[in-house]
Amino acid sequence: MAAPDSIPEAAGRLAAWLGAGHQAGMDWMATTPERRASPAGLWPEVRAVIMLGLSYAPERDPLEALAARGQAALATYATRRDYHDVIKGRLKELAGFLAAKAGADVKVFVDTAPVMEKALAAASGLGWVGKHSVVVSREHGSWLLLGAIFTTAALPPDAPEAPRCGSCTRCLDVCPTAAFPRPHVLDAGRCIAYLTIEHKGHIAPEFREPIGNRVFGCDDCLAVCPWNKFAETARDARLAMREELSGLSLRDLSRLDDAAFRQLFAGTPIKRTGRDRFLRNVLIAIGNSGDADLAPEAVRLLADPSPLVRAMAVWAAGRLLPAGEFGRLAEACEPGETDPDVLAEWRAACAAAAPIESAA
Repeated sequence: MAAPDSIPEAAGRLAAWLGAGHQAGMDWMATTPERRASPAGLWPEVRAVIMLGLSYAPERDPLEALAARGQAALATYATRRDYHDVIKGRLKELAGFLAAKAGADVKVFVDTAPVMEKALAAASGLGWVGKHSVVVSREHGSWLLLGAIFTTAALPPDAPEAPRCGSCTRCLDVCPTAAFPRPHVLDAGRCIAYLTIEHKGHIAPEFREPIGNRVFGCDDCLAVCPWNKFAETARDARLAMREELSGLSLRDLSRLDDAAFRQLFAGTPIKRTGRDRFLRNVLIAIGNSGDADLAPEAVRLLADPSPLVRAMAVWAAGRLLPAGEFGRLAEACEPGETDPDVLAEWRAACAAAAPIESAA
């Protein structure tokens, strides 16, 4: 439980973060910041904020998936049923009970309104905000999904949880793209989770190799948190994994049309990203696989209707095919391409392949 005025520092931190441009393409973060920075700014009548967390502790170390270069590494939360639906349903049940007992008005939020969930979770004693900007719990480690109930009931606040990270910087040091300019600050524009989920355009070349086979999200900073060892005791209450989403091959994923994509990922957060962005990510993983047997999948997608997909098909093919073969492919395909971004990928890939061909 947290009081509405329990996060007075949030406004300044949000302003500094936005001022540095760390929100990247998430323009909604800068919309009405006064509503986001304070619960009362969002709902003036609120008198207490009830924060709840649901564990989604993984069944195995998520970092193990990074070694299977021919398979997709999916963020742990994405292999569960969409948490928005699960948590909101449970919050509504609890909010309904509270409204009936206390005769108070309630509002339920699960990542769908300008609510500073992490700061409020720390203020309510659920945990503390770690150096990776995620809530860490003594009982659940870094594996908590959050939801909030705002109420007009005057409920006593809980004591905040004291930070317990100490001198540990594992979460910062493990980041493949150096997305943390300093502790507690995330530059979303460098974060693999943002790039593979929220980012709608082409992914900059500097981030493609570090992405590896992460086709949706990134668990690295979460998975190395030492407090995760205590999450074992809470697994009976966790959000369970969908086994059919484990060990998915890049080859199979690259062959998904829109209907098959929607069917496979129905009821998960992945579905909201859409087939084209997802295949963009799959092709980056294919290009990073080092497996020449996957090159035909990239070549086939050079004719995909989506420029987002075609551009990364060029990049992946350029990394997997011999220079001579890729050059002949470029001669056949490039003249018929009309999208400027895809053409730029052709030029960049041909330039990278040319010295290799000359040396041969």
